[in-house]
Amino acid sequence: MATTAYTERHYGGVTVLVGAELGAYPYANSVLVRGTAETLLIDPSLSLVGTAPPADLVLVSHAHEDHVAGLADYDVPVRSHEKDLAALRSREVMVEGYGLPPDAAERTHTMLRDHFHVRDRPDATGFEDGTVFDLGGRTVTVVHLPGHTPGHSGFLIEPDGFLFVADIDLTSFGPYYGDVGSSLTDFEASLRRCRDIGARWYGTAHQKGVIEGAGEFRRRLDGFVGVVEKRDATLLALLDEPRTVEEIVERRLVYRPHVEGPHVEPVERRTAVQNLHRLVNTGLVTEVEQGRFRAS
Repeated sequence: MATTAYTERHYGGVTVLVGAELGAYPYANSVLVRGTAETLLIDPSLSLVGTAPPADLVLVSHAHEDHVAGLADYDVPVRSHEKDLAALRSREVMVEGYGLPPDAAERTHTMLRDHFHVRDRPDATGFEDGTVFDLGGRTVTVVHLPGHTPGHSGFLIEPDGFLFVADIDLTSFGPYYGDVGSSLTDFEASLRRCRDIGARWYGTAHQKGVIEGAGEFRRRLDGFVGVVEKRDATLLALLDEPRTVEEIVERRLVYRPHVEGPHVEPVERRTAVQNLHRLVNTGLVTEVEQGRFRAS
């Protein structure tokens, strides 16, 4: 049963609503920002259902179920990046973005409706990189950080110096770019962009919570980037002899062997293809014959 409870933690004028289990999926951390004129909420999580604090505006970092589960409690303007807007407006589009087999897609549709309370939000409108929301004495600026999803965005809150980086969450699982619209290339560019933004606090959507100081954030970001490098190393070791994408998928780059579910194969495939193509482009892997690849 979902836990509808959160804990408030304050960072200057920014309040982080820490979800159940420190925001681990299916929960997430939300952010409440109060100005003298308006109050803004970022990513209403499952832990806010039935206990949602009032807000004049809701921003969504990206259209995944754990970031919008509490959205049904808000009859106020909702905004997301224009590249994620279709998925926020339609649960069907959201499910399509996961690229699951038809039977699994139907079960996921039901799960999003019944467990995550995801409803179509045709009223949602878009923002773009650099859009500024002035709340009165406090501003929230959109920082487009694509890769996880096409519209995935962070938010820089001033004058507090708080950067919310959403699902650049610094966990040991590493960057997730396994959806239909995900991009490893974009994700890596977003990680570089985050590194260049100086802030006092960096807020993540999941277990790692808030990191204080740019130095500590960059150290943890290095570890997060290192997961992609480990996937590359695993792939190169596997390609000591020619292999197909199907063989690579069987060995797994993302999930541990005990993890099962209809999402595993398509996510492993999309991840493997992206890492593989990048290694081919850098000359570290060669397509020795059609559909068969080997380390150069």
